[in-house]
Amino acid sequence: MQAAGNPLEDYFDSHTVGPGIWKWRHYFSAYDRHLAKFRGQPVHVLEVGIYSGGSLDMWRHYFGETAHIYGVDVQPACRAYERAGTRILIGDQADADFWKSFKRDVPRLDVVIDDGGHQPSQQIATLEALLPHLQPGGVYMCEDIHGPENLFCSYLDGISRNLHDTSGWETGASLRVDTIEWQMLVDSVHLYPFLAVVERRAADLHLLEAEKHGTEWQPFFKTPPS
Repeated sequence: MQAAGNPLEDYFDSHTVGPGIWKWRHYFSAYDRHLAKFRGQPVHVLEVGIYSGGSLDMWRHYFGETAHIYGVDVQPACRAYERAGTRILIGDQADADFWKSFKRDVPRLDVVIDDGGHQPSQQIATLEALLPHLQPGGVYMCEDIHGPENLFCSYLDGISRNLHDTSGWETGASLRVDTIEWQMLVDSVHLYPFLAVVERRAADLHLLEAEKHGTEWQPFFKTPPS
């Protein structure tokens, strides 16, 4: 049970009738941890996977009336949940051409919550299409990553390992690494049970640098080779 006062969990617990919401309870603390900075802002939020529509209203309640909410689902029946300030687009999240069209229609995104088909191929296609499309400082969430041998887990591990890439290593007065694409875009990767959060940098990072300050150094440490 999460601590009292989480506005998303409070909404979830009070929502006993109407359009359905189906969420793992432990997600709510992670949601609030990573998304609270957007509350009350004219944020652009996409949820992939509409199902019975209740979570669209939850996000509206959480982010506020100035938020722009988008929902994507493969089922045309989900158009029923479109209303003022909430736009529904129908398409297959595994289809790269759909995402190209989506990005033309929705040029700005600050938050993506992938609660769609839960298949690794769908999750990978969606992340590859939308992570570069996020605004600086944006947050990407992927839900329901189930099983220790899940291929999307392996994909996330690859992103995490790329954050430690040193192929552009230079030595001198300071240590310098020219960043690769993932280091340039990704600020952090957070893993929770069944949930991954990737945060985009507020500004692209082109150089990682470890500077030396001071004049007295022990002789036993040698700078790693390039």
